[in-house]
Amino acid sequence: MELAKYIEHTNLKPDCTKEDIIQLCNEAIEHGFYGVCVSPYYVQLAKKTIGKKPIKLVTVAGFPLGYSTVGAKVEEAKKALISGADEIDMVMNIAAFKSDDIQTVQNDIQSVVTVCHLQNKKVKVIIETAYLTDEEILRACKICIDCEVDFVKTSTGYASKGADPKTIKLMRGELPAKIKIKAAGGIKTQKQALDLIAAGADIIGTSNGIDLLS
Repeated sequence: MELAKYIEHTNLKPDCTKEDIIQLCNEAIEHGFYGVCVSPYYVQLAKKTIGKKPIKLVTVAGFPLGYSTVGAKVEEAKKALISGADEIDMVMNIAAFKSDDIQTVQNDIQSVVTVCHLQNKKVKVIIETAYLTDEEILRACKICIDCEVDFVKTSTGYASKGADPKTIKLMRGELPAKIKIKAAGGIKTQKQALDLIAAGADIIGTSNGIDLLS
């Protein structure tokens, strides 16, 4: 297994600098990572740094809490795509989900999916598994299936807990093969990454990409 191809090299820290993002992109190019994940503010810089290299440029919408309006998420996605993003990691409206306002949750996800798919770009939906029971995780996955998302992602990295193999297996059992899984949050060692991939993860989102290779 070539682990680098699974890694989405990430820096979403609020205090990261332009130099940090340039370094992130150059490391992704050097090691042949799947992609980089940066804040919307840095999409243009990352695009310029990556150039024509085969590195996916990923950014976020409704991050990290998910309860911004549908319109706000759609605009974030549109502007990110115009700036050069290949994939959008949007946070599900967890507040609406917990309030059993499923129509709002579906509209939220579907609206961003539509914008991205019209541009042949991909969407990952972050369901923030730390806040959900197993039953709720399955329900969130079902909504993602109905909305025809490209990936379901476990975590933002800002909650109390990130990805674990048990949750990945639960998600993989519910999701069809065409919907991939991105594991994220607290992945700091190669063993963690390999265990998550073995459980069914397709992509590893981590700010420790270099460490995972050794």
